[in-house]
Amino acid sequence: MSAKILVVDDEPLYARLVGESLKIAGYTVLRAYDGENAIQMVANERPDLVILDIMMPDMDGFMVCQRIREFSNTPIIMLTSKAEEKARVTGLDVGADDYIIKPFSGEEFLARVRAVLRRFSVQTPRNTPAVFTHGNLIIDFSRAEVYLGDRMVFLSSTEYRLLLQFAHNLGRVLSSEELLINVWGEEFKDDREILWVSISRLRQKLEEDPKNPVHIVTRSGEGYLMPAVV
Repeated sequence: MSAKILVVDDEPLYARLVGESLKIAGYTVLRAYDGENAIQMVANERPDLVILDIMMPDMDGFMVCQRIREFSNTPIIMLTSKAEEKARVTGLDVGADDYIIKPFSGEEFLARVRAVLRRFSVQTPRNTPAVFTHGNLIIDFSRAEVYLGDRMVFLSSTEYRLLLQFAHNLGRVLSSEELLINVWGEEFKDDREILWVSISRLRQKLEEDPKNPVHIVTRSGEGYLMPAVV
């Protein structure tokens, strides 16, 4: 069954062009032309991916992304004509999984779509217990759900995959390059900033004291790990 992708853009012509490109590639396409409608469609239609424009009236893409992250880990690619580094960091900080600057080629766009869908669809290794616990942190692999005690924590697809790297390598130090390749892909192996932003967001969501983490710990000059003993 083809992936279902929601395209969100307040410009109908641009939304149609992006949608047609996705349809030709074999994807099922949904469209929304404002933030509120997009949020409702994510909740009701449960798309496999959201293509989200940043520059929209009333509710911009950053706010839409933030609202979606309150209830869903659906992967999100943000589109914008802004080339400033600040906009890119803001997009990652509110939970986007990738970021594409307009204009872009059709081949590049579809490659990024495939990459994000591929990252999100990676399965949990065989013979892994259905539920993983680390102190008050609980990961239900079968449902792809994360809890702190009895409270569910909503992660982006990238944040969830990053967390799985630590859970599946308990007690082992993972280098920045290893994490970047395994979570984002070979082409991101030198992009330390995207890793720093994602680690920071995970700590904000999972740690009682993000400045003194117990679930994701830094080993200076080596990388990061989830300690075997909490």
